[in-house]
Parts: sequence; structure tokens; C-alpha cells
Amino acid sequence: MSAITSDEFTFTVQNTDGAARTGMISMPRGAIRTPAFMPVGTAATVKAMYPEQVKSLGADVVLGNVYHLMLRPGAERVAALGGLHRFMNWPYPILTDSGGFQVMSLAKLRKLDENGVTFQSHIDGSKHVLTPERSMEIQALLGSDIQMQFDECVRLPASDAEVERAMRLSLRWAERSQKAFRPAPGRALFGIVQGGGNHGLRVQSARALVAMGFKGYALGGLAVGEPQDVMLDMIETTVPHLPGDAPRYLMGVGSPDDLLESVRRGVDMFDCVMPTRAGRHGLAYTRYGRVNLRNARWAGDSRPLDTASKCAAATDYSRAYLHHLVKSGEILGMMLLTWANLAYYQELMAGMRRAIREGRFEDFYAATKEGWARGEQDDPAPT
Repeated sequence: MSAITSDEFTFTVQNTDGAARTGMISMPRGAIRTPAFMPVGTAATVKAMYPEQVKSLGADVVLGNVYHLMLRPGAERVAALGGLHRFMNWPYPILTDSGGFQVMSLAKLRKLDENGVTFQSHIDGSKHVLTPERSMEIQALLGSDIQMQFDECVRLPASDAEVERAMRLSLRWAERSQKAFRPAPGRALFGIVQGGGNHGLRVQSARALVAMGFKGYALGGLAVGEPQDVMLDMIETTVPHLPGDAPRYLMGVGSPDDLLESVRRGVDMFDCVMPTRAGRHGLAYTRYGRVNLRNARWAGDSRPLDTASKCAAATDYSRAYLHHLVKSGEILGMMLLTWANLAYYQELMAGMRRAIREGRFEDFYAATKEGWARGEQDDPAPT
């Protein structure tokens, strides 16, 4: 089915294969094919990439972040310059994170209470207050298409008492976020399920948010230090309590294996800095698994990263050259590996969507896992 824009935010499930599903989110600025991976454009840029490159790889939506954009250049300034889409030259859908996670992980001298969070900027030490109302105001000024409720995210492991306190506070903040949300044609607000690794708290959070009636539901507070099996267990616990006709978004996740396992359990949307951050640090993701270009073994290897890739960065440059760029600290190395990594992530998502449509997701799952485990043993050795 072709991607069709809509004057309103709509989500349609198109195919299912077990718990895995394909769908289409339609809105005025474009359609998002699900399962979808959203490249992270934290500060109004997907690092080391041109916007047209990001789109050409198959990305339908990117993520921006309230915390970073409120500090620099400022939400009011972005609004005065025509909004985030015009500011970063991305006319397609944008999802904005509420800023809650970054306040907890980056800000200095933060103080949390019922009203919100008072913190000092990690950039210049300036004092700021972020509340559900202010987060919604900033997201409206940025003009993002999908906006997230303000929540508190605690790092795991944490005590059940601490997790429950944060979950219940996040539910109260969800109600305030709803009241402060500024509706616009096609704009949507998502709720965020919290509850750490506690089954009962996750279910309570999910049910309470569904009763409030959001356009989509995110699973937050995961990929924050817990093992993968805990994350997957929480997905399996939560998904049955979310409506089938709304998108399910796993925030901040993850590795290619995380994506494959989570789609298998019914998740529709993902974001993560992993492919871009890895690219800037000499690590490539391929159908063979991870390739560390810092390793001296690649210094004389004339093969490209991945002959099956559709990305020029993965097919037109030798591993020896990429190794040289990485070891020399050349910016081109960061650009090429980021490009190759985002291409692989989008190819993986496209492969999963195609397999679900054709009713062969389990075969795709097994073949992909086998490729990562086998590595490059079937490729000819460099001569």
C-alpha cells in the first residue's frame, strides 16, 4: 500500500505475522511506514548526515529533543525562524522527546518535585525549570508532529518503591501534559508507560494511560541499564494492555538485535543514537554483525563493508580506507560509517516490513540471526 498523507493523525495496521505487524501512520507532513526506525536528530541535526541523505535511506521521521533545543538555540528562536521543520530543512514528520530523560541523565544539580524539574544546563550552568506545561509549550513552539508527555525516567536497577513513585508521578504529569497539549491538524500526543522491570507497575501504568486516551503509547524507562531479557519481558507484559489500533513506540532502543526482537513482540516504532554514535567511533553495523574499523586487521583489507548493501558508503570504499580514516580521525570516516550504519538500520526495517507482509517473519528472523552469528566466514579472505 502506498504512503498516503492525511489531514489528521491516523494509524492503520496493514499486516500481521504472529505478534509482528506492519502499519501506516498518516499525517499532513507525510506517512510513516511501521515498523519504523527514527534517526535521532537531537539538536536539529542527524549528526554527520545531510537531511536529504537521511530521507534517501528510507527514514520517514526523525527525532528532536526538547532538552537540547530549549537550551540551544531556544524554542522561541526556532519558532521565530519558522519552526523546527524549516530550521533543519526536514519537511517530513518529526517526533520530539519531552526532555525528561535528558534532564535526568545530563543536567547538573537537578531538583525534582510535583511541579517539575529545576536544573542547571550542562552547557553553561544556567538555571531552568521544565514542567509538563513547559514541555508541551516548547514542543508546540518547535512545531513537531508527534509530541511526548513529560515523564520521569529512573535508571535500572532501582527499588520497586522508587520505580512506583516515578511511575505515579509520570501518570500525574501525563494528565497535565494532555491538558497543556496544543492540538493542531495532524498533531499527536503519545503517553509513556513507566514501571521499570516490575510487571504489575507496567500494567497499571499502561491501563491508566489507555484510559486517558492518547494517540500512541511509548514504552519508556527501558534500555537504561537493564539486561535485554528484562526489556523484552516488559514488552511482552505491556503490549497486551495497549490498544491494537494505536502505535507502540519503544523509546531509546536500540541495537539491530533489539529491533528484531522487539518487532517480533509487536513494537512499531524505535529511536536510538546507536547507529550514528557508533559511526562516529569507528564501528559499523552490517549483515555480518558489527565491524570495528579501529582494529588493525582491516589495515590491508581491500573489501568493502558489505557487498549486499544498497549504500555507497558500504560498497564503494575499502575497509582499509575506512580503517585509515578512523585511525587518522578524519571527519569523512565518521560521515561514511554513520551513512552506512543508518542505511543498514533502514534496510533491516524494510526487510522486516517485507517479511511480515509476505508472512515469513520467522524465516527472516532466523536468517538475520544466523547472518550475525556466522559473520564473514563465507566471504573470500582478502588477498
